[in-house]
Amino acid sequence: MAEVELQAVRVDVQSNTPVVLLQEIGGARRTLPIFIGTSEATAIAYALQGVETPRPMTHDLMRDMLSALGATLDRVVVTELVARTYYAELHMTLGARRITVSSRPSDALALAARTGAPLSVADDLMDAEGVVLAESEEDEEETPENSEELVNEFQRFLDTVRPEDFGSS
Repeated sequence: MAEVELQAVRVDVQSNTPVVLLQEIGGARRTLPIFIGTSEATAIAYALQGVETPRPMTHDLMRDMLSALGATLDRVVVTELVARTYYAELHMTLGARRITVSSRPSDALALAARTGAPLSVADDLMDAEGVVLAESEEDEEETPENSEELVNEFQRFLDTVRPEDFGSS
């Protein structure tokens, strides 16, 4: 397993789609970019910024449920890429039981950002999809501004969305 850290949540300029960057700790410092949805990116950005909401968001609820049940999130593992879809696992402990649950990477990362659980990527996945990004001064700085921009973009979306926008075709 390649140990990684949640390096940043950004918006890809070309596609205007949020992307989360998982950077290898040590080694070649490869980065695994995973495109995610706007609401998931906002949830991760909120956790990274320590934003408190009046009521728990879904991932806050998941964290609180784990705590209430006496379970711990031991690790998040991004396991594979199948047909352009990434898969992840939540590795948890409840008493003496070890439990593994399949998850979308975005949900797993949002939960890990709230619990401090370590992150890893399967070696074969990092070998196949990891890239070495050129460092610049902008990349070296963490992205509170970028995260805030993403949150603001999502808020603008919420302000303009209508129920009819979600109707089936």
